[in-house]
Amino acid sequence: MRNTKLSRRSFLAALGLGTAAALLSGCAGPDSASSSGGEGPASSSSGEAGAEPFLSPEEFPGVDGSTACIPLIAQMMADTTGIPLSEAQSSVAVSTTAYAWENMGVYGSSEIELLVVYEAPDYVKEEIAAAGVELKQKPVGRDALVFIVNEENPIESLTLAQLRDIYAGRVTNWKELGGADAPIVAFQRSEDSGSQTLFQKLLIGDGELMEAPTELAPASMGGLVDSVAAYNNSANAIGFSVYYYVDQMYSQPGLRLLAVEGVAPANDTIASREYPLCNDFYAVIRAGAAPDSPERRLYDWLSTDAGRDCIEKAGYVPA
Repeated sequence: MRNTKLSRRSFLAALGLGTAAALLSGCAGPDSASSSGGEGPASSSSGEAGAEPFLSPEEFPGVDGSTACIPLIAQMMADTTGIPLSEAQSSVAVSTTAYAWENMGVYGSSEIELLVVYEAPDYVKEEIAAAGVELKQKPVGRDALVFIVNEENPIESLTLAQLRDIYAGRVTNWKELGGADAPIVAFQRSEDSGSQTLFQKLLIGDGELMEAPTELAPASMGGLVDSVAAYNNSANAIGFSVYYYVDQMYSQPGLRLLAVEGVAPANDTIASREYPLCNDFYAVIRAGAAPDSPERRLYDWLSTDAGRDCIEKAGYVPA
């Protein structure tokens, strides 16, 4: 296995303390996470009995990707190599969405042979096009953009138009939405984050978006969750993430997810696309990967029944 070994639990604890940067190597260091506050998918002590390993641990390709895909990458490793899931979990490290795409498509890292990743920011797509690197990608799972508020906030659901008004700065007080007389504090992420890319694609589009001050744009996904939970110990903050990160990997007491257009985010509403802010995530390899290479075999396997079972076992909705 060529992935950097980093304890998922240790990393997440560091995120919770706001010191994740100390664990990062360079500007694109490994990101890894485990459950905090909420329960994630059940872990088995080894690859499930129904899976048929076809790679040795040494053959498993170098995988990079998005933070929210860490549990899936670990399950893929366990199922395809037969190693215990706990060992796979401790072996997975990623460098976040934008850096993962750049590592493969711009910098040509020989260590990265497959991505499990959310959509690239537009500026990274432009970088890849300029580099002339041909990548092959396919949707393997479906996730959703979700909005997080303090559990004391009386608002249960917002419309897409109301969310756009909040983030354009047209609605600035919760009382305008039927809530308390309190200013709305709207957190965002940085431009290079996968959740910010989805936020801009699925909600904002070509619409107006206010610029978030630095203190309202945490660098990490866990940092945003922590910030919404801790902001003035009050119920006036709102932020966003992707569903599987909050549901399976990192949550904080005192927070809950908003329904959008009256539909709560959940596996079934994401699978049916009844929840309105859904988007696929992808497996990516270089177009020239040999048919018998480990990365091509793993890429193809994700579209088989066993691959889809792996995705579901890790707690995700297959695309």
